Amino acid sequence: MVIGDRYELDDLPLGQGGMGAVYRGHDRRLDRRVAVKFLRFPGGHDEELERRFVREARILARLEHAGAPILYDFGTHEHRLFQVMQFIDGVTVADLVSEHGPLPVPWAAAIAAQACAVLSAAHALSICHRDLKPTNLMLCPDGSVKVLDFGLAMLREADAAPFTRIGQILGTPAYMSPEQIQSGVAGPRSDLYSLGCVLHEMLTGRQLFVGPTEYAVFEKQVNERPPSVPGVPGELDRLLADLLEKRPEDRPADANALYDRLQPFAVDLPMLPGFLTPPTVPSPGRMYARMVGRVLP
Repeated sequence: MVIGDRYELDDLPLGQGGMGAVYRGHDRRLDRRVAVKFLRFPGGHDEELERRFVREARILARLEHAGAPILYDFGTHEHRLFQVMQFIDGVTVADLVSEHGPLPVPWAAAIAAQACAVLSAAHALSICHRDLKPTNLMLCPDGSVKVLDFGLAMLREADAAPFTRIGQILGTPAYMSPEQIQSGVAGPRSDLYSLGCVLHEMLTGRQLFVGPTEYAVFEKQVNERPPSVPGVPGELDRLLADLLEKRPEDRPADANALYDRLQPFAVDLPMLPGFLTPPTVPSPGRMYARMVGRVLP
């Protein structure tokens, strides 16, 4: 299939979510790989899904950060909206944990810290992700992390009406903050809570709160204290406890504060065979980051 007279798509999608399907594509005009996300309507035309899809495109266009995918194009094909994005090689944190098991502390901290850097940029633009989870974090072969899927993200502007569905809470129960569950309201510290759930999962190899139904998980998110993680440094365990506080005001102040607390643990990172390119392979991204790191340290 060719859309927009330039994007040639594979027949089968790379993945599908609640809002769309993502295909590997080739931009004939610029001769490069792309990822094309199509909006899909599971039960017919849906104006709210359209608004969310358009808002996601607007957010990606504003969020210029190395840890977020680049939006190249946006349009309509046969009455279906589509986004054309940077194609990203890598493995999701969900797959990484599934195959590797609990991650070494330095890697769990480094992945979370990189996510913090993206959240810092997003929150500075009044953007809240609202759906951070292991499938939305991708580890690339050079060790960099990309934050994906801003489909539930909100621009916290005075004129930005929230998305609602009667009787439905939007998000992923295992990673939703108590305030999202109770009131549908999410702020920057809600993203930090979600990242805390992801960090806990990276360190233990399993989801923090599980249950037979979504409502059983909601109940645990709102009322149950998270267990400690055995075998991790005490200060990291305390950081997890702070991240997973039920009241937003009891969590770290912002993504920058969380980044600072994660940094001491993201040292001496071991190799992850099968997931990363060998250290002998030059990484232009790391070369650039090292030099930027020397500017006004």
